[in-house]
Amino acid sequence: MAAQRGRAQRDERKMMTLQFPNFSRSFDTTRDAVRFWGYDSAMECSFFVTRAALARLVPNLRSDEVALLRAFDANRTLICDAAAKVYVRGRKGSYELDATDF
Repeated sequence: MAAQRGRAQRDERKMMTLQFPNFSRSFDTTRDAVRFWGYDSAMECSFFVTRAALARLVPNLRSDEVALLRAFDANRTLICDAAAKVYVRGRKGSYELDATDF
């Protein structure tokens, strides 16, 4: 019980250190996802939110790049919250958010 509480507190602190001050985002055709960045102190972390994840957030989502970027912009707070939760699961080179993260 105490070990779980300690891990939860560490995860919460780690989530609080991750910030998303950079509002830049772009569509990555290779990954079929919108790419954005978060920062943990001076470390930059790349995040990708998949087309399937965006379609879960926006039913009847058009498939063009402009629609995907607009869906990202309209749900940015929710996406950043989900990204922070994915981030605490472990360090990686990049992080992918899919439909199951929402």
